[in-house]
Amino acid sequence: MTQSTWTVSEPQKLSFDAPVAEVRVRVVNGTVNVVGTEDDGPARLEVGRIDGPPLIVTHEHGTLTVAYEDMSWKGFLKSFEKNGFSRESWQRSAEVTLTVPAAARVELGAVGAAAVVSGIRGGTEVKGVSGDTALVGLAGAVRADTVSGSVEAQSVTGELRFKSVSGDLTVVDGAGASVRADSVSGDMVLDLDPAAGPADIALTSVSGEVAIRLPHPADARVEAHTASGSVRTAFEDLRVSGQWGAKRITGTLGAGTGTLKASTVSGAIALLRRPAADADPFTDAGGPGTPPALDKKVL
Repeated sequence: MTQSTWTVSEPQKLSFDAPVAEVRVRVVNGTVNVVGTEDDGPARLEVGRIDGPPLIVTHEHGTLTVAYEDMSWKGFLKSFEKNGFSRESWQRSAEVTLTVPAAARVELGAVGAAAVVSGIRGGTEVKGVSGDTALVGLAGAVRADTVSGSVEAQSVTGELRFKSVSGDLTVVDGAGASVRADSVSGDMVLDLDPAAGPADIALTSVSGEVAIRLPHPADARVEAHTASGSVRTAFEDLRVSGQWGAKRITGTLGAGTGTLKASTVSGAIALLRRPAADADPFTDAGGPGTPPALDKKVL
C-alpha cells in the first residue's frame, strides 16, 4: 500500500477512504479530540485554528498519523523531562478533531493541549505533559502517563493504568476490571460502578490524597495504609489500626472477591460508600468522619 502524505498549515478537512486500524497523534497546545464511531464511513480529520509549524498527516498500512515533524513518539515524556522543549517549539497550537473506527488503537501525545478520547475500544495510550485529558467510554487496555496534567476517566471498561508526577486521576462510574495508578503528589479519586462487579485496584502515592467510593454492599479484600496521613472509612466491617504515624485500614467486605490496595506516605486515604438510590448523597456518600476535601471531589 502506498503512503499518502499531507502538510496542513491552515484549517482543513480530510477524509481517508483506506482502512484505519491505528491512530497516532502528537500535538502542542490547543485541543485534540479523537472520537470512535461504529459507522462504516471513512475516517475524518478536521484541523481548525493552527498556529506555528504545520502538521504532517500520513496514512500508511492502516496507520493514520497526525503530528509535528520534530516530535517523535519514542521517548516522548523522557525527552521532555530531561531537556524540555525550547521556547520556539512552544510557539505552536492546533485544534484537531479525528473521527475514526471504534476498533482502532489510539496513541496520543500532548504537550499543553486539552485532549478528549471517546468511544475507542481498540486500546488507548496517552502521554501528556501539562494538558488535562478526558477518557470517555473506552474499552480495551488504557494507559495514561502524564507529568502534571490531570486525567478523568468516565465509563472506562478496560484495564486502566495511570502514572503521573503531579497530575490528578479521577475515575467516574469506573467499570474496569483493573486499575493501577502511581503518582508522586497527584490526588486520586475513584467512584466505582456497582454494576461492574468486583474490581482489582492498586493505588500508590507519595503525598497525594486518595478517595475511593465503593458500591454498597461492597465485595473486596481491603489493605490501605499511610505512613503519616489520616485515614477514614465508611465501612464498619473494616478495621482501622495505628494512632500515631503509620495507619492502616484492613478487612474483607462481602465475599472478598475483589482486591483494593492503596498506599501513601503522607497523603490521606478515605474509603467512601455509595449511597442507596433514595439516599441524600450529601449526607450519606462519605460516611462518618470523611475528610471534607476528599468528599467534595467525589460529589
